[in-house]
Amino acid sequence: MIMDSPLALPASPALGLVQHASARVQRPLRIAFFSDALPERNGAGSYYQDLCHHLRAHGVVADLYQPHLKKRLQMALPLPGDPTQKLLTPNVPKLWAQFAAQQPDVVIAITPGPFGLLGLSLAKRFGCSFLSAFHTQFEELSRLYWNPLSRRVANGYLTLTNSVLCRHSRSVMVHNRALIETVERLGARQTDVMGTPLAPCFLDVPRLAHRASLRHVLFAGRLAPEKNVADVVAAARQLPHIQFSIAGDGPLRRKLERQARDLPNVQFWGWLSRPELRALMDECDLLVLPSALETFGTIALEAMARGRPALVAEGAGIHDWPKLRDGLLVQTRDESVTSALRRVQALPASQWQTRARQAREAAERLNQETVEQWITLVRRHLT
Repeated sequence: MIMDSPLALPASPALGLVQHASARVQRPLRIAFFSDALPERNGAGSYYQDLCHHLRAHGVVADLYQPHLKKRLQMALPLPGDPTQKLLTPNVPKLWAQFAAQQPDVVIAITPGPFGLLGLSLAKRFGCSFLSAFHTQFEELSRLYWNPLSRRVANGYLTLTNSVLCRHSRSVMVHNRALIETVERLGARQTDVMGTPLAPCFLDVPRLAHRASLRHVLFAGRLAPEKNVADVVAAARQLPHIQFSIAGDGPLRRKLERQARDLPNVQFWGWLSRPELRALMDECDLLVLPSALETFGTIALEAMARGRPALVAEGAGIHDWPKLRDGLLVQTRDESVTSALRRVQALPASQWQTRARQAREAAERLNQETVEQWITLVRRHLT
């Protein structure tokens, strides 16, 4: 069974109330999210930080159980091929006590790592409804990073743990339809296609007007093979009249910096906080996301919220959302970043202004519908 139509519910704190039959009283709806992603270090890490903010504004008690690099009593293992990404073990006694005190109604596991599996264990122990989310096709990424032996071990683990989470979930949330077949094969009984929320700093801070021309291009994300950042550097070499900003960190950072060493129109910013990234977006005219593998592409939605169109590779999941298409530009499969930029550079000023306005409106609309959709979904699966 597939559910992907967000219900138009009023944005009211009453949505966050749930009645407990035993007590015959109403209390705020309580949700516990379990994630192995570090806060704001990737798309999944940012997604649930933003979602929890909006849920709390609707009266929902939303807690996020996830690793923190500065916490003690945990083991940190760098992932093969990308030492900037770490797998951390949870402090089980501390999280167990925190969970027991929160008494959540619903548990949602976001990742197939130790934290996600702990969420399933606690949900079964305390009799909570259990849902899970499937954000990334890790098996596809393993082909880029790991040797055949490591890949076989990693994929065996991922298939097993994802199957356990999917089979025990009342519903598995995905962010584009292309993932439905994968999670059904893993044992999902029901799937829901969910939208993507936005951080307050992308919505609430006044925007700068778009210049209605193309002078400054931004790439933001992990500097990793699947992101095709080398094609952005190649475009900078071919288009010296355009300034390029590259924000983020990852295994390819040093190599990319060497490739761009002689390019005065390229600047590397490293990892930026969300407010810092928002400020950089406001200085740019266009975001580029040429990824070979992109489940959704949250950074493109964030740029749209700032009134900046986004040039996104054709295969990215964000293109599956019809309401966002007016704010997106498509880099086709046979185009390089250079060719695509030359094409969009020719857009008239009036079309740039129209796209900038449509991008902002579409991002705001999807954010509101996503929060309402999440509350409706959780209430539907209460025990």
